[in-house]
Amino acid sequence: MNKFLLAALVGAAITPAAAFAQDAAPDGTAAFALEPYFGVQGGYHDFDSDNQGPLTSNCNAGSGCPDGGLVEGFVGANVAVGPGFVGVEGNVAKGFSGLDWEYGVYGRVGARAGESGLIYGKVGYQWVDTKDKGKDDNWAYGLGVEVGPKDIGLGGLTGNSGVRLRLEATTYDMHSIRPMAGVVFHL
Repeated sequence: MNKFLLAALVGAAITPAAAFAQDAAPDGTAAFALEPYFGVQGGYHDFDSDNQGPLTSNCNAGSGCPDGGLVEGFVGANVAVGPGFVGVEGNVAKGFSGLDWEYGVYGRVGARAGESGLIYGKVGYQWVDTKDKGKDDNWAYGLGVEVGPKDIGLGGLTGNSGVRLRLEATTYDMHSIRPMAGVVFHL
């Protein structure tokens, strides 16, 4: 009886490890690999007038809360680990309207989805320079998805890496919303 219990426990422990140590990820790339990338995205950053955060105090006095359009460049690298990944990313954004510049660094973690997509969460530190409210820096959090060519019926167009479309939303210290959309080029 103890031999069967021991065999069952060993089998239960080995099965997930064997499933995780696949030869290839869902998109056909290596199960463990370094994946550098860069991209550009645009969107809008709107600070919340109901919260009294660092850049939102005295929002109703004068020019209101800082907000405006953004054009952002980013560069990063993911380390693929089976069906998941971890990574780091840096960004620089030029703002319009009430925003001047934003820049930051994030850690990312997520899962590969479908043939060439990613679903991820990210946490990092963001610096914001507004035109009327000054400068501030604080924690930022976000969620996103990248959709590759195979997921939208264009398999073979760019191969396993190549171009992906990105949609994400981040928040600056839970006092803003920052939806963004763009294009990611994987090397």
